[in-house]
Amino acid sequence: MTQVVLGENEGIESALRRFKRQVSRAGILADVRSRRHFETPIEKRKRKAVVARQNRRHR
Repeated sequence: MTQVVLGENEGIESALRRFKRQVSRAGILADVRSRRHFETPIEKRKRKAVVARQNRRHR
C-alpha cells in the first residue's frame, strides 16, 4: 500500500505529486489495467509471446 505522509509546511500539490510518482514506480496502475478484464490462458500466452518477441527485437 502506497502512503504519503504530509510534511510540516508541505502543500497538498507536492504531496499529490509524490503520491503519483510512488504509484507509477510501484506499477499499481498497470496492474489494475491488466486485471480490468478476465484474460483466458490462451490470451495470456499470446500476450507473453508478443512481449517476448518485442524484447528479442530490441536487443
